Amino acid sequence: MSSLSPSPRVVLDGIPAYVPKPPQPPATGVSHRLFLNENPYPPLPSALATISRAASQTNLYPGIFPEQLTDALARKLDVPLSHVVTGPGSVGIYQQLGQAMLSPGDEVVYAWPSFEAFPIVVRMAGAVPVEVPLTDELHDLEAMAAAITPRTSMVLLCEPNNPTGTAVGAAELKRFLDRVPGHVLVVLDEAYFEFCQGPDAPDGVELHRDRPNLVVLRTFSKAYGLAGLRVGYGVAHPEIAEALRKCAVPCGVSRIAEQAALAALDAESELFDQVDRITAERERLREALGRQGWSIPPGATNFLWMPLGDDSDRVAAALERRGLLVRNFSGDGLRITVGRPEANDLLIETLKGLTSVR
Repeated sequence: MSSLSPSPRVVLDGIPAYVPKPPQPPATGVSHRLFLNENPYPPLPSALATISRAASQTNLYPGIFPEQLTDALARKLDVPLSHVVTGPGSVGIYQQLGQAMLSPGDEVVYAWPSFEAFPIVVRMAGAVPVEVPLTDELHDLEAMAAAITPRTSMVLLCEPNNPTGTAVGAAELKRFLDRVPGHVLVVLDEAYFEFCQGPDAPDGVELHRDRPNLVVLRTFSKAYGLAGLRVGYGVAHPEIAEALRKCAVPCGVSRIAEQAALAALDAESELFDQVDRITAERERLREALGRQGWSIPPGATNFLWMPLGDDSDRVAAALERRGLLVRNFSGDGLRITVGRPEANDLLIETLKGLTSVR
């Protein structure tokens, strides 16, 4: 027998885990999951009933693509059917993008810190990440435009940004898109689109109509409360959309996920009542923590960002002891999902006790 054994690709050695160290709940007492930006409320009764009915057919394969959902999204967004792509969460579509659009040695420009999947997708494809630091917790679009070279094939951009929750706004975003060369693909991640409100909030679907190099990604995981079912979607012009479909895992969106997403679309008025409640809680949290002296940038998502620098480990550990499980970006800050009011009250109380020992 040979002493040799199969070896994974060397490129994997430099790829980080998606969540390096998930927080641990305390041994006793209630804990609150505030580290994955989930909707704190369960699916609506109508969606739950639909999920139950769809579960009775799990002996059957779903469609290769979720055709009912694709058709519903095309009608909702007023785009041609050929522009709609789907995947098991928007992360699934990122993997399709890496396979379809990146070659070894290509450069990919993105802000940092930003969505943790970015360096994973880029390096998995053998491409070269070009990370542009945030400025005042915002995308530095001027620096990102300057970072584009003849070797750049893709730009990844979160609006609003994850983990900082900050948004550059429609005017700045349009100016940036107009500076990107036409052969460079821009992937605009709008996972928190439903929480980003206001007169200057961009709409990527509208922006994509006359920009063939723009792909827009959205998800049912956040506002729609279907994170556990893994269904996301994107809008792209036909040539790119077809390439993404070729790289999609067949039957990657389950029948349950498709039917739940359709039910959620039908119940949008109720769902957006939840979005309003979460947004109101976000602002209540930000105001309360600001009064305590914590620096919290304005956000447009379902979470808050605390830029704590070297203090992030200590504060995260103190919150964890109280059952508040937050996402710690060690050395940078904490991303804290807006939870139910009782979790948010506990957060306010706990952080108030920490202000005196900062």
